[in-house]
Amino acid sequence: MTVTDEPVGELEVVHTFTGPMPTGVSVSHTGRIFINFPKWGDEVPATVVELRDGAEVPFPDQAWNNPSGDDDAQALVSVQSIVVDPADRLWILDTGSPMFQPTKPGGPKLVRVDLDTDTVAQVITFPADVALPSSYLNDVRFDLRRGEAGIAYITDSSASGPNAIIVVDLASGTSWRRLHDHPSTKAEPLHTFRPVVEGRPFLQRPPDGDPEPVSMGSDGIAINADGTRLFYCALTSRRLYSVATDALVDRGVGDAEVASSVIDEGDKSSGSDGLESDDAGRLYLTAYEHNAVLRRRPDGEYETLVHDPRLLWPDTMSVATDGHLYVTANQLHRQPAYQGGQDLRRKPYALFRLRIDAGPVLLRR
Repeated sequence: MTVTDEPVGELEVVHTFTGPMPTGVSVSHTGRIFINFPKWGDEVPATVVELRDGAEVPFPDQAWNNPSGDDDAQALVSVQSIVVDPADRLWILDTGSPMFQPTKPGGPKLVRVDLDTDTVAQVITFPADVALPSSYLNDVRFDLRRGEAGIAYITDSSASGPNAIIVVDLASGTSWRRLHDHPSTKAEPLHTFRPVVEGRPFLQRPPDGDPEPVSMGSDGIAINADGTRLFYCALTSRRLYSVATDALVDRGVGDAEVASSVIDEGDKSSGSDGLESDDAGRLYLTAYEHNAVLRRRPDGEYETLVHDPRLLWPDTMSVATDGHLYVTANQLHRQPAYQGGQDLRRKPYALFRLRIDAGPVLLRR
């Protein structure tokens, strides 16, 4: 008899992927499921798709998935995240950075698709002092109650430059950086955090040369149920932070005052990629070191929602109005960059879901 690890919770397979590796998932209020594939080296026919009857259909259409260059403001260059907002519109966060290349104005952008017509209704590009050449726009959350049309919050997880939270006024398209190069947005150094995935240190491992730390900064992001705090974490860190949204949004508040509203929420026991929240005041955290999804209760205590050997690098989560938490697992750590040039990923990748007793945070008028 062989004794094996005991799973916790029950995962349901929603879809399996035999092409490029997915990162983001989001589910509309009517149950439509959207997925994105960043351009990290796989062949990517469409960087955003909708799952329809088991097929991956380019979204909003194939033309939007055929950029003329990395600075094409009217096409999707390399998408890291898609998020359905509280008004049931899909926002596409385009890094403008295939293979983590330096960005060019027009590439990094936020694109709104109205789901009643499946057409692009708004494109917000970022100036070069907001989306820096080194920037990697990673994930986004929304509060539609603020300002004329709402506010978006975006993490800049750059591995080669300053990290930050980017704030966007959705009415004017104006954007600004907050917590620029602040310690809470940065990767932890290897001497304080050594992530371990599948029993091996998670490091950059070039085919020739010595291993180096992975240095991706602010990545996961989630807004709490009343919209007062924004939670975030660096990819390579076990610490969780939050910041006051009033401070982020008010341009009259100085950087020092914004920083003074940051709270170190403590050790979360694992490195995390994605964060998510629900309308019951709880926070969800992927735990890539443990093949798990954790849930942080309002009292600050953690529980393991699901632990399963199939959760090989749980990446992005989406709490849907159907009472499920959706999560992608994409074996990110098995890519050649972390395995001495060998691709150890084994297809298919997967989209899972599990039932939770809550719905999404819907901050809307």
